[in-house]
Amino acid sequence: AYGGSAGGLLMGAVANLRPDLFTGIIAAVPFVDALNTMSDASLPLTPPEWPEWGNPLTDSKAYDTIAAYSPYDNIAPRPYPAVLATGGLSDPRVTYWEPAKWVARLRPASTSGRPILLKMNMEAGHAGAAGRFDDLKETALEYAFALWAVENRGAS
Repeated sequence: AYGGSAGGLLMGAVANLRPDLFTGIIAAVPFVDALNTMSDASLPLTPPEWPEWGNPLTDSKAYDTIAAYSPYDNIAPRPYPAVLATGGLSDPRVTYWEPAKWVARLRPASTSGRPILLKMNMEAGHAGAAGRFDDLKETALEYAFALWAVENRGAS
């Protein structure tokens, strides 16, 4: 499975709700710490997104809704699939610490023995590498991970 940004939130929710559904998940710049991010008014994109996501600071229903699906907040011991999470150090939309925190919490929680990997691009933002060849290298890494996950789907 593949999802990026808000689609990465979906990948995190799928991993928590149905870890058996996919043998591997690629979460590109995943918005996986939704509750903390939507509760931080100092982040430049948070207040403008409250109309869409809800404001957990002022609305208890929005808080409960976001808390119910926020991937980072719903990690528990379970057999997670292999995960490749990516991030960009200069990403203003999904801060680099979201995939880093998510991976750090997923690793000890996973009971499957499958790898939980983090690839942080130190020179990129939300869209990944800017150069043509650097972009192709990122795509090659994702394809290699996907092929490995499918090839090793029965192994733990």
